[in-house]
Amino acid sequence: MHPLVLNKHDLVSVGDAIGNVVLEGKHPRGWWIGFLAGFAMLQVLAISVAWLFYMGVGIWGINVPVAWGFAIINFVWWIGIGHAGTLISAILLLLHQKWRTSINRFSEAMTIFAVMCAGVFPLIHMGRPWFFYWLYPFPNIAGVYPQFRSPLTWDVFAVTTYFTVSLVFWYIGLVPDLAALRDQAQKKWQRILYGLLALGWRGSAIHWRRYEKVYLLLGGLSTPLVLSVHTVVSFDFAVSIVPLWHATIFPPFFVAGAIFSGFAMVVALAIPIRHWYKLEDFFTDHHMDVMAKVMLATGFLVTYGYFSEVWMAWYGHSLYEWGTTIERIFGPYGWSYWCLIFFNCGIPLTLLWSKKVRRSEFWLEVCCISILIGMWFERYVIVITLSRDQVPSSWGRYNPTIWDYATMVGSLGLFFFLFFLFIRYLPMISITEMRELLPKKQGGGGGHSIMENAP
Repeated sequence: MHPLVLNKHDLVSVGDAIGNVVLEGKHPRGWWIGFLAGFAMLQVLAISVAWLFYMGVGIWGINVPVAWGFAIINFVWWIGIGHAGTLISAILLLLHQKWRTSINRFSEAMTIFAVMCAGVFPLIHMGRPWFFYWLYPFPNIAGVYPQFRSPLTWDVFAVTTYFTVSLVFWYIGLVPDLAALRDQAQKKWQRILYGLLALGWRGSAIHWRRYEKVYLLLGGLSTPLVLSVHTVVSFDFAVSIVPLWHATIFPPFFVAGAIFSGFAMVVALAIPIRHWYKLEDFFTDHHMDVMAKVMLATGFLVTYGYFSEVWMAWYGHSLYEWGTTIERIFGPYGWSYWCLIFFNCGIPLTLLWSKKVRRSEFWLEVCCISILIGMWFERYVIVITLSRDQVPSSWGRYNPTIWDYATMVGSLGLFFFLFFLFIRYLPMISITEMRELLPKKQGGGGGHSIMENAP
């Protein structure tokens, strides 16, 4: 059995190693570079959104025949990335997988920030985002309500429910750690701030009992949401009658792709962070190895989906399906299809077989970045390649403008800005759960009563 905490840590050293990252306020150069880069890209988002509101969505490259463009591509891509956090926290919690403990906290945070980035795109694509509440069935004198037969409406409820439950789940998990920071803090403002956020936590038996009940219930509630959210997002395409969209494989295909890209983002962030903050004792090579195996498994599911699409188009004897498939692979956007195959299947499925690669930070980072690029191209292929349908008179080319790219880069800035703030002010690893993983002779494994004795 692989140890999940290296070296001879005890209750105090675990609290110091994780808590001091927040309380001491000294951050490595990598954090400053990442934070400032995120802040700069966030300004790009602010400028592009301001210009969009002034000029309208005509500044984007969308038009007939491509009416969605980067907005829907980025929306689906970000939603996919947001899956890994809740998957790691909820499903692995219910399955009693202890290796989740080192990565669940910051992957949950990643989920929340990724869903926020995803939410930006449909909001600004509406044209009049200040009327976003019209998407909800609120009482109004005109008697106008959303079209409940539209999957775009289902999206609103699915994504907002997922975001709300993920946020509550994340915060509930933070409460014991916030109390630990309150007790450990030397500065007055930190004691006040973390004391308020800890909601009066004293670590009594009744506190622990209620905490564990709520945490487990939220884990159980979150589990079906992981599967349902991206399934609903796939319905945006699958309930249409458009060739290659109208497919029953879309829901599981989208969910597998979401887990694939979500884990890739978790590992891509974990590798530099554990170096910057000297957290190799908690983010071990074993964690990287296990997550790489999850990416390998989901990579095969995604590859099977690509094969299945082509196979069903050929085997179904539908001229429209097969013609669209040929157009997708060899048409004017064929380069994007082959990029998707290369980045999603070629690189990761070739390299991740090797244990040396799975334990090599450099090659694992290469695989993760490849997957993130490949999954973005997958969304691009789904949305863009249908611009050439069965009627040549309606053919057109989609050319994204600088504002499309600026908004996409800006959403990355929003994500990194929020993520680096999270690292700065909140514990990125669960202190209490890491203490439970310690051997009994080092003070762990005996439950919360032992942890309460920690200074």
